[in-house]
Amino acid sequence: MRGASGIFSQPFVCVSHLSQTNHIVGILPARWASTRFPGKPLHLIAGKPLIQHVWDRCRKCSKLDDLIVATDDQRIYDAVIAFGGKVTMTSADHPTGTDRIAEAARAVPQATHIVNIQGDEPLIEPALIDELAAAMAADDSLDMATAANPLDPADPAVADPNVVKVAIALDGRALYFSRSPLPFFRNPVEGLPVLRHKGIYAYRRSFLERFVTWPPSPLEQAESLEQLRALENGASIRVLITDDTSPGVDTPEQAAHVEAILSSL
Repeated sequence: MRGASGIFSQPFVCVSHLSQTNHIVGILPARWASTRFPGKPLHLIAGKPLIQHVWDRCRKCSKLDDLIVATDDQRIYDAVIAFGGKVTMTSADHPTGTDRIAEAARAVPQATHIVNIQGDEPLIEPALIDELAAAMAADDSLDMATAANPLDPADPAVADPNVVKVAIALDGRALYFSRSPLPFFRNPVEGLPVLRHKGIYAYRRSFLERFVTWPPSPLEQAESLEQLRALENGASIRVLITDDTSPGVDTPEQAAHVEAILSSL
């Protein structure tokens, strides 16, 4: 049963030494409702709920001072408690995942930075999470950080609207995110990849609190991409290039694929 604060604490070993003034929390959003896969966070993969696999990966991080699951469902809450995790209940009425993250962050008032780790990526690389955390803590000019994988411009995924692409400036900051091919190669440019956006975000706390007060922006609504709201409001978003291509789980079929991967490790 959850306490009055809505959060259940388990010991979390703090191994972050980025700064005495920084406190970095990883938050794993986990909703019950899903059109394609209801109850996904509790789907068993290799004998453990999906959300526990993600939790276990995140526990290997060295740059997180705290780790929390944010959920809107008592069943998920109870399951996290059962495997010894830390969890907070959030409203079921949030319009976006970022709003859920912002509410969960209130449970950790000392947090200066928040890393939003998708609760359906059981093979996420802990090193990528650490890299995002370190990038945010090292650069006071950043509002956000995220990641992307290079794609060959001829890869069929470039034309897939379900695959979000990002274009970056020479200094590694995001210029635009789109479901369309990005950039459009009118001329071939040797060595220029297409960058597939990976849905992990790190935020400066003060920026996250501002972000959720802004209404959905025009480009955000057109592309159905929350990160465009940040760009349209002048945010600075660092994009880390990574070779982490770990698959997410959006369907039962993808869960079976991940189970096969885990069985082969």
